[in-house]
Amino acid sequence: MAYILIVDDDEMVAEMACEILMDAGHAFGWVVDGSAALKLLEWRRPDLLLLDQDMPGLTGAKVLRTIRTSPRLYDLPVIMFTAITGAEDEQQALYSGAQDYVRKPFDAKFLTWKVDHVLRTRADRPKHLDLKDLLIRQASLREENLTSARRVL
Repeated sequence: MAYILIVDDDEMVAEMACEILMDAGHAFGWVVDGSAALKLLEWRRPDLLLLDQDMPGLTGAKVLRTIRTSPRLYDLPVIMFTAITGAEDEQQALYSGAQDYVRKPFDAKFLTWKVDHVLRTRADRPKHLDLKDLLIRQASLREENLTSARRVL
């Protein structure tokens, strides 16, 4: 079971996604705009963010850019979903850092498959580290490797 935050200004779409995810065994939260999503993310980190690309005010694209530049949220998995069609929109979402993209209206099995796929691909990764801690760990590993290499020489 994963905790999934849904960010969508369309009540019908969000309720449908909630029902699908609940039937698939996931827990969820739902907010109606990008600002509310960022406020909630300060308080609790979900396992996955299902983010509408086109919302009034703070758009999903802007929320995604904020997440990708955050030391705490940089590695949060995101699936963008939208009613906008066109390969350019999908490419923009993926280029901005989304792990996947789902077009609305969506099929229940397809949405469940996409969510499970993203969660599965992230399951073997180490537990989240703040960006600062990750960089310190990587520097330490590099130093250990250099020390080992010097001993061999």
